[in-house]
Amino acid sequence: MPITLPVQPADVDPAWLPWEVWRPLGTRRTLVDGSGPLVETVHGEVARGCDLYGGTVVRGMRGARDAQGAPDSSYDLVLRVVHDGGAGARTHPGLLDGLGEEGFVHERAGGTTTVTAYGQRGLLYGLFHVVRLGEDAFRGERPPEAHRPATELRMLDHWDNVAVHPVMGQVERGYAGGSLFWQDGRARAETGRVRAYGRLLAACGINAVSVNNVNVLETEAHLLTDRIGEVARIADVLRPYGVRTHLSVNFASPVLLGGQAGADPLDEAVREWWAEAARGVYAVVPDFGGFVVKADSEGQPGPFAYGRSHADGANMLAAALAPHGGTVHWRAFVYDHRQDWRDRSSDRARAAHDHFAPLDGQFADNAVLQVKHGPMDFQVREPVSPVLGALPRTRVAVEVQATQEYTGQQRHVCWLGPMWSEVLRFRPEGEHGCSVGELTRGGLVAVSNVGDDRFWTGHPLAQANLYTFGRLAWQPDADPRRILDEWIALTFPSAAERLADGLRTVLHGSWRTYEKYTAPLGVGFMVQPGHHYGPGVDGYEYSPWGTYHFADRDGIGVDRSAATGTGYAAQYAEPWAGLYESPDSCPDELLLFFHHVPYGHVLKSGKTVVQHIYDTHFEGVEEAEEARRVWAGLADLVEPGRHARVAERYEEQVRCAREWRDQVNSYFLRKSGVADERGRTIY
Repeated sequence: MPITLPVQPADVDPAWLPWEVWRPLGTRRTLVDGSGPLVETVHGEVARGCDLYGGTVVRGMRGARDAQGAPDSSYDLVLRVVHDGGAGARTHPGLLDGLGEEGFVHERAGGTTTVTAYGQRGLLYGLFHVVRLGEDAFRGERPPEAHRPATELRMLDHWDNVAVHPVMGQVERGYAGGSLFWQDGRARAETGRVRAYGRLLAACGINAVSVNNVNVLETEAHLLTDRIGEVARIADVLRPYGVRTHLSVNFASPVLLGGQAGADPLDEAVREWWAEAARGVYAVVPDFGGFVVKADSEGQPGPFAYGRSHADGANMLAAALAPHGGTVHWRAFVYDHRQDWRDRSSDRARAAHDHFAPLDGQFADNAVLQVKHGPMDFQVREPVSPVLGALPRTRVAVEVQATQEYTGQQRHVCWLGPMWSEVLRFRPEGEHGCSVGELTRGGLVAVSNVGDDRFWTGHPLAQANLYTFGRLAWQPDADPRRILDEWIALTFPSAAERLADGLRTVLHGSWRTYEKYTAPLGVGFMVQPGHHYGPGVDGYEYSPWGTYHFADRDGIGVDRSAATGTGYAAQYAEPWAGLYESPDSCPDELLLFFHHVPYGHVLKSGKTVVQHIYDTHFEGVEEAEEARRVWAGLADLVEPGRHARVAERYEEQVRCAREWRDQVNSYFLRKSGVADERGRTIY
């Protein structure tokens, strides 16, 4: 088939794939050995690099020699897909075992760098591994090393609306413009941006995308049936980069679309409706990934209306998808959003565990329970959800939020790699048990932070979050700082060391800086209702959403102990249950999540709670101001448009950080009556 060379849209930032990163490969002689559509993608990528930098690429499909009979040793780089018994398989009989479709072996010997894979996706990921290595890929000797993803599914959920929502707009919780996929109520006709997006995802290891909002309204529901052709066009564009397309569906679709009287998951007519719908999807998208479902959550329909369990609902959809190899992702974000704020015994944090832990072992093999990394809602600091350690017989996926709903909305710099790494390294059964990254057999999922903005993520530095998610999904125990260095080297390939150091300075500590000037000690929220941007200390305090801090004249925090509180702490296994149960042993950063304590309670740091609040809010503003200063000093090293966009966002970040500082500090001075021991201005 003819090779389609990749073209970067002229008006779009190349992110971590500027053409300059192809120079080391593009100046050399490469053999691409194998056949299939993704091998064609690999060939096209290499050909474009060679076209730019003067190298050559040759096709071969005859094992150890190319079509002209030249041996491997005559090439600088060999990219090969092998089959059982092929040349690469004979060379590495042990290393290739267990690599699957996505793994590869990388080595360098005798002046030739070789990537060998059993599957086409593995070859594609092996190519981008070489791109990340740059000139180092062609230096010295490297013994054969196997690379394989730790998680089978590495997915982005787009909360994009087909029809613009009157409140949430085109993209719910989107901070980077409109949708990549949808415009004016239909799929975009121009697909260049989507293709470029597929390249970026493949380059960091992401292999699946759900293309519409989990809050599926009537227009979006039709994507499952009479508008499936639009989904197929998106899938066609992403497929050459190994990205499978998924679809969020409405549990009540048999009623909305099929004229059924109900959507009871045990009703045979309903089950057959879903089976027929799945057959229709796979008829036009043969490699369709599956469904994403938000049910019985925040007003979305679900099995509770029929007296059925979440397992009943998920298994009905799993049965419809199973003949085609599809998966249902059933979100565990289920809680009562009509709580009585007067009732101190009710606790939103308990909800997911209460609903799903008793169902362990009841879900079908192709059903994945998608669990938010914390028990609440993507706060800047939460404990790791106890659900992640409570379902050993269920395929569980960890869901994180790349779009920065509660972490600055891509107007603030907040690199989330350290937060995600802490979650993935957490061991629910203590130091001798498995980590969350090892337990998540269902994969890793992030709510996407991408839109049709020139810089993809609105804030150019927020691209680091998307890249970091992909690389951590591939290797959950990776050092996030190493991943950030990769992102810097790829995004700024000619960066002077001063620029690289400056980027590390403003990104490394940005999560903790944001935490310092927002909600303290794990209590969470304190945001403006609805849009969730900026300080609103009592914004949700008397609401039905269950997001309380219970500050009064004597203290602050939520008692979630088993002895005197909601009992949430007891949902953890030991040693965590015991650690969290007492304010004396609870980690400082989570103290107010688990306990209501006096303002004079002394933290392990030696400070009182109220003095910690004052100090951290002043420190957070100072750190944001310093980051702004560092970025201003890099103007001579960064493309002017990019530098100006970031500088503009830093102005807003500093303004908002000061507002957070002044509102939070004033609130707690007035509540507690305790003055700042350092005598700083608090209003």
